[in-house]
Amino acid sequence: MRNTRFGFFLLIFTAVVLGSCSKFAKLQKEGTLEQKYEAALQYYKKADYYRAGLLFEEITPLLNGKDARQAELAQFYNAYCNFKQSNYNMAQFLFKNFYETFQRSEYAQESLYMHAYSLYKDSPNSNLDQTNTLTAISALQDFINTYPESAFREESTQLILELREKLERKAYDKAKLYYKTSEANIANYRSAVVAINNYQKDFPDSKYNEELAFLRVDAQYNLAKLSFAEKQKERYQDVSKYYLAFLDKYPNSKYLRQAERYYENTVKELGVILEAEKAEKALKEKKPSDAGKLSTPSSTQN
Repeated sequence: MRNTRFGFFLLIFTAVVLGSCSKFAKLQKEGTLEQKYEAALQYYKKADYYRAGLLFEEITPLLNGKDARQAELAQFYNAYCNFKQSNYNMAQFLFKNFYETFQRSEYAQESLYMHAYSLYKDSPNSNLDQTNTLTAISALQDFINTYPESAFREESTQLILELREKLERKAYDKAKLYYKTSEANIANYRSAVVAINNYQKDFPDSKYNEELAFLRVDAQYNLAKLSFAEKQKERYQDVSKYYLAFLDKYPNSKYLRQAERYYENTVKELGVILEAEKAEKALKEKKPSDAGKLSTPSSTQN
């Protein structure tokens, strides 16, 4: 009995869906411009953004030069239809196009914000390329500059902070990746130090700076240890510099004991290097010069 009832309802549902599809297809094929516009509005109000979008996309170019108000709303709602369906790249393009076409519209400000917000939604995870993130930050900042008193200002500022955190995480992961793979190649120790230096310049208030400041000491120490002799002195001196900067900023760090060991070893290595330099200098000063010591044989006249 239950299966029979379920089959009956499924049959009714299928008939309704097919009827609806048939009605929509007929509207697309035979409906007038006005009928399609009104139907698109109704679909939009019912949150049927797929059908609404199909109709708005079709009639938008046909409305240009006819009914200015309908042309404006059709473009505005079409942009939202794409946004509601998570077509963020197309949505940002349509919102920007609307803003540039209808700058005097009551929806102009909202469209410029939605252009930026769509770019924000299209920003990828931090482990992927962040070009879109930079574009979104720029668009949000442009919106704030254009409408400094907007009701969307506070939200735009918050979105920028979120996107910058994503960039921060991307840069942190990049620096850590160099550090993690540094044992395979001495160049990676050098790259890790450079990446951390750049990170601290770009994100001076980052929550990751304490850890990275320690890793910089670590990477620089290992770089110095594996370097050719002629480069070791300068690179060990950089270890000391990075350690002292770390100690000054994070005197109670959980990484401090390990950093101290690197510094103590560095002081010893520099001591050895300086002693070797001193001995070499002394040897050069004591070594007699052979110049001018050529013997002149005496001549005997018969």
